[in-house]
Amino acid sequence: MVGYHGRMASRTATELVHPARDELRFTDVMAALSDPVRLAIVARLAEVEPEGELACATFALPVSKSTQSGHFKVLREAGVIQQRDEGTRRLNRLRRADLDNRFPGLLTLAIPQGCAVLADWS
Repeated sequence: MVGYHGRMASRTATELVHPARDELRFTDVMAALSDPVRLAIVARLAEVEPEGELACATFALPVSKSTQSGHFKVLREAGVIQQRDEGTRRLNRLRRADLDNRFPGLLTLAIPQGCAVLADWS
């Protein structure tokens, strides 16, 4: 596991831990992508690639803040997203290079499904 030792988003925040590329497990990634809310998060992050990041607060998700935090945690721990804290914000980016290296074509299939979820919410 690779830890991020930057500034914390809050005094109660815990260290952000991300699996290394060679630690990504197909079953964990698929489980993370099996939820419509998480698919929508992945689709939004894909819109701002390759260098873009989005703060957690910028996602208009139809769930509570605590549930939203849980979804981001599942994605991070599975290795789908990278998170970092900047001041009081937690920034997110898609780990496309790592996922494409380990599971070629997976995001090509998942992102349109997330886009369809977003379209249904509009």
